[in-house]
Amino acid sequence: MEKAMFGAGCFWGVEDAFRKVEGVRSTAVGYAGGRTENPTYEQVCSHTTGHAEVVLVEFDPAVVPYERLVETFFTIHDPTQLNRQGPDIGDQYRSAIFTFDEAQKATAERVMDRFEAEGRVRGPIVTEITPAPTFWRAEEYHQQYFEKTGRSHCLF
Repeated sequence: MEKAMFGAGCFWGVEDAFRKVEGVRSTAVGYAGGRTENPTYEQVCSHTTGHAEVVLVEFDPAVVPYERLVETFFTIHDPTQLNRQGPDIGDQYRSAIFTFDEAQKATAERVMDRFEAEGRVRGPIVTEITPAPTFWRAEEYHQQYFEKTGRSHCLF
């Protein structure tokens, strides 16, 4: 098994999308890329920690290559929006790929360049691609939120 980490807006919908990809064995939502250790949801939403809402994906590369996960990432959100996704505004909703090694970084950059060159997005991509920082697991009520609540989208 390998790991991947993505931030693409509200982590509930991002997690739900990745759970549907064949070869994904598990997911967890949480926070990464900030300054505060073990942040809470309320702290992250206060815009004082610098964390992004992220999904940690454990996958079987024999079933689904990392490249396919990156392609999925670019199709489930708008990577041209800086610090927001739709009505959700703030740095915790930024578009980010946190990579675990140089091969993941190279793949993420290649896919991002391809999506931009092919015009598959409507403007310049603002996704950050950086080495994976510490992943802080979100509170249990956020895990598999759509499955627990029967919701199908992040808007209230």
